[in-house]
Amino acid sequence: MITLNSFTKMPKVKTKSSAKKRFMVTGTGKVKRKSAFKSHILTKKSTARKRRLTHTTLVSKADMGRVKDMLVM
Repeated sequence: MITLNSFTKMPKVKTKSSAKKRFMVTGTGKVKRKSAFKSHILTKKSTARKRRLTHTTLVSKADMGRVKDMLVM
């Protein structure tokens, strides 16, 4: 039997689990991410290239809205 009480509350808005593992929000509201292409097939990449890929960077402006929606900010 369905009661009226089960429909009165709004559902929770959940954060995408994959997004919370991949992104981090800075104090100013920007979103940080890791560089891609650093997880495997590293033998053909130069040492300098691998070193550059180690650092984190900011999400681009074009993707910022989508990422923030996934993080439910």
